Amino acid sequence: MPDSPLSRRDFGRLVAAAMATSALPPVLRSGATPIPHFPSPVSSPSWPGYDDAIVIDMLATPGPFNVPDWLKGPLTPAMIENARRSGITAVNSTVSALGDANSAFEGTVANIASWEYELQRSPDAFLKIRSVADIRRAKSERKVGIILGFQDTTPIWDKAERLEMFYRFGVRIVQLTYNGPNLVGDGCLVPKDGGLNPFGRDLIARMNALGVLVDASHTGWETTRQAIDASRVPIAVTHGGAAAVTHVPRNKPDDILRKLADKGGVIGVFMMPFLREQGQPTADDFVRHVTHCVNVCGEDHVGVGSDNSISPLDLTPEFRKVHADFVQARRKAGISAPGEDENVFNYVPDFNTPRRMEQVADALAKAGHPAARIEKILGGNWMRLLGEVWT
Repeated sequence: MPDSPLSRRDFGRLVAAAMATSALPPVLRSGATPIPHFPSPVSSPSWPGYDDAIVIDMLATPGPFNVPDWLKGPLTPAMIENARRSGITAVNSTVSALGDANSAFEGTVANIASWEYELQRSPDAFLKIRSVADIRRAKSERKVGIILGFQDTTPIWDKAERLEMFYRFGVRIVQLTYNGPNLVGDGCLVPKDGGLNPFGRDLIARMNALGVLVDASHTGWETTRQAIDASRVPIAVTHGGAAAVTHVPRNKPDDILRKLADKGGVIGVFMMPFLREQGQPTADDFVRHVTHCVNVCGEDHVGVGSDNSISPLDLTPEFRKVHADFVQARRKAGISAPGEDENVFNYVPDFNTPRRMEQVADALAKAGHPAARIEKILGGNWMRLLGEVWT
């Protein structure tokens, strides 16, 4: 959103409008076996393969997330300890800032500096990830790998050469748009998505050449289709859901999910309000989206991108007020989509623990997903994709 008044202190999730439609029946990808859906209580026994698996959350952070000032202060000892005991091998942590071209660039550099401070301060807890080998090292050393990622290309703006500079800083994932339009293309809230701009095609080619993963999570549906075609390697939707289950702009329709999978890409299912049309999402909602994506894409093309903090959300009166004020401020700024609610929070209560990915595995097992598939969804599919892209 190049003309947005937001600074990095106002960084947040611009949620999509809830559109009340009935869920479409799943259309199966060739060779996929339909998975029956059952409730997935978190009281089931711990999935036995969790501690041995490579576990990747393709959008998360150890500290605060989806709130103002989320990178303002250093991580607390509790946040670092939550990361240590999470069992997560690596996370894609957002460092891009929103705003106009100048403020987004400056804010992004400041955010990268914040992470460099944390990496130097806690080398026993965190490891900067630049390659697949680094992820394997994080697993062997029992650290949480930090992948620096963008959720918008406005920090690059019209200076494509900045991509290489950010790559040298360690950025390995770049989302094309954040809900609104920019020089690359249109975001998911643009009423008439015009698709990729010439600059967007050039930037994708540069990302392919460097080995940066193209992310289309907040990107408009037509721009996403064209981005899949434009990239010579697979791309990702690091944090999204299935529009056939919950028809909102932040989720992707089945034709995009199939197109993404046909190219070798992966969708990471998030833990956000868009998992259902209204009210607080549950573990059952999350499993329903994962199951649908597996049925449409095949089990090699689905992962997790929670869009949450590793640290549990504590709904104190103070936090509730911060959240309510945040939503109201976004409405006044004209950037709040219908569906944002002061009383609906950006998490799945059933998974509100540092060990949430273990509970995800438990829930998937309870729903009938086999162990080999669960291991792929927890991180194996991301490892395969990153191995193809991060050359």
